[in-house]
Amino acid sequence: MGKCIICGASVDGRICSSHEEDVVFEFRGNDPNQLKPNRFYSGVVDGYADFGVFIDLSSNVTGLLHRSELDRRIESLDWEPGDEVFVQVKNVRENGNVDLAWSIRQAEREFRGVLVQEGTQEVEPGPDEDDDDGGNNGGVTHKPTPDKPGDESDGESDAEESEDDAGTTDEQPADDAGEAGAGPDDAGRATAPESDSDGGDAGGDDIEAVRERKQSTPDGDVERVEIGTLSDRVGETVRIEGEVVGARQTGGPTVFELRDETGVVDCAAFVKAGVRAYPEIEVGDIVRLEGDIEVRRNEIQVETEALAALEGNEAAAVEQRLADALSDEARPDGVAALGDHPAVDAVGDDLLEAAESIRRAVIESRPIVVRHAATADGYVAGAAVERAVLPLIREEHAKSDAEYHYFTRRPLDDPVYDMDAATKDTTRMLQDRDRHGEQLPLVLLVGTGSTVESEDGLDLLGVYDAERVVVDAATADPEIADAVATLVNPGLAGAETADLTTGALASVLAATVNGDVADDLAHLPAVSYWEGTPEAYADLAEDAGVDAERVTDLREAVALEAYYQSYQDKRELITDILFDSEGGDLAGHIAGQFREKLETELDTAEANIEEREVDGLTFATLDADAYSHRFDFPSTTLLADELQRRGDRDATVLYGTDELYVRADDEVDVREAAGDAAMAVPDASVTAVGVRQGRIEYLAGRRDEVTDAVVDAVAGQLN
Repeated sequence: MGKCIICGASVDGRICSSHEEDVVFEFRGNDPNQLKPNRFYSGVVDGYADFGVFIDLSSNVTGLLHRSELDRRIESLDWEPGDEVFVQVKNVRENGNVDLAWSIRQAEREFRGVLVQEGTQEVEPGPDEDDDDGGNNGGVTHKPTPDKPGDESDGESDAEESEDDAGTTDEQPADDAGEAGAGPDDAGRATAPESDSDGGDAGGDDIEAVRERKQSTPDGDVERVEIGTLSDRVGETVRIEGEVVGARQTGGPTVFELRDETGVVDCAAFVKAGVRAYPEIEVGDIVRLEGDIEVRRNEIQVETEALAALEGNEAAAVEQRLADALSDEARPDGVAALGDHPAVDAVGDDLLEAAESIRRAVIESRPIVVRHAATADGYVAGAAVERAVLPLIREEHAKSDAEYHYFTRRPLDDPVYDMDAATKDTTRMLQDRDRHGEQLPLVLLVGTGSTVESEDGLDLLGVYDAERVVVDAATADPEIADAVATLVNPGLAGAETADLTTGALASVLAATVNGDVADDLAHLPAVSYWEGTPEAYADLAEDAGVDAERVTDLREAVALEAYYQSYQDKRELITDILFDSEGGDLAGHIAGQFREKLETELDTAEANIEEREVDGLTFATLDADAYSHRFDFPSTTLLADELQRRGDRDATVLYGTDELYVRADDEVDVREAAGDAAMAVPDASVTAVGVRQGRIEYLAGRRDEVTDAVVDAVAGQLN
């Protein structure tokens, strides 16, 4: 028999069942079935997957911390492979898979003890294994429960101040409650019994009694300060008034995100581990909060002492203050002068409205989701907006990982915002709302979402009142204007858009959102053009120090990376390619791969093209299934583009098993061509599904007949 290192009770081993979760274990076993559910273990980060993080608990046992178990987005974790972390074993499955849960405690000193689990036996660490705060010559590290979650005072609590009067040692058993006993702290000294007020076990109290004792309302005697000044007030007790824009429950405190006219800050309120503090406070409430300003993991945080919702005139005054500040801050002064293009000038008011929506979302702590096509033009457009918005998020939020919480860029393989994409976005936004207390996002669609094929997807977002903004240089369908909050489309405004790309239009939007990055964006419009770059944009890039050769490298490098892992934003890689101020060779290196792969594919394709003469027009047709690598770079769409650009022909048609792509020098109405083909081959289910791609689908069994019918229909339009 042994004694519990926390309470001194007689146990088999070194910890009693009541305090098992107060201790972190180092696992030295080789069988996952030796792990005990609900225990906390130290581990080492092995690597990331889309669905979670793999943690090595020992050399032979690895567990999965699924993303659904995190109290934050997986993208915001700053763990690197090899980092020591702390997790809780949730379950060991019959097949040996280990399910892990998140631990709010991420340092040994935040646990009350440390033990080694050798197989199924619990032992104390050896003499050379005590931590830096130890000093107990190999004894088990033991710390009293801190006054507040995350307290790192290391022995400065009231319990330690009274240790000389306690007269107890770790050999003395606890009382019946299991919490009044004393044990050695990290210096081997005796500590006094803990009271309920220290945030530990509440004993026989029910949750409501704990809440009543732990929660209070502001008395109004503390000075009100602005959130933007908190970094200068560390250690002070202050009062803040503002709107609750987020609320999430962690394994320890409840964390409220509070916004005033100057910024946003996390406010931790603690009742009992895992218990919701101030349950009457909801997202959207106008509140008054009093608390102590502290720094946790290099970030400003308010330790909440009192919190209450405001009503009547007090709430109205705060709301008005926030609204005034929001209007002043969100509305741009004017459209950025990024080059000169008549089509951009035609949508100046719409650009201002879209820019205000983006800036307002940042200030209101609403996430921004950017959807764009997985093409060079699409990536340039998305990266331009990203470059403008991330600094604003960093300025607005005290949290260092806020840019991963509040901005997401999700490329689309198909430049149609269909039900598949909308369902993914809706599912994720509802999960983030329910799990992390986030508000519904602003969904910004650039170069997609502007045709009727996207209407169902946009309507799904509309069911939840998620704000939708569409920015597209290609002429949109008028019906979309009623499905979104803002539509930026020069074509609908009556402008000529043949020589305008979405990348150029989005770059102007981005510079309007954040004028401080206008110089960074100056070369992007030119990068978005494969040919026919307007002189104004070419000059703009040249003035920014990016010559024509460099522009080509950037475009081709982005095009290659857009193809691989097309569903990933590749934020850091795309940033290095487009904004490498040192002029490194990354873009040139990737562009070289682009040219090599494209030329190889073009050689094969050109050798197998079938030339057709239809009504005096020259067509090139290619069986893409037989004479291209459908599942390697380049994509069929890029191959079709390049064949038409390089060939001396009127139109190009690449056909596959059940789809084909049309390219022509003059504009072709793909919907009309599909309609004509459908009448010619009525049993082939011919449909135009990708207007921006020039893509038509049909039944595989009627491929040859449909291809002939489409060629005839396109010839009729071009004549």
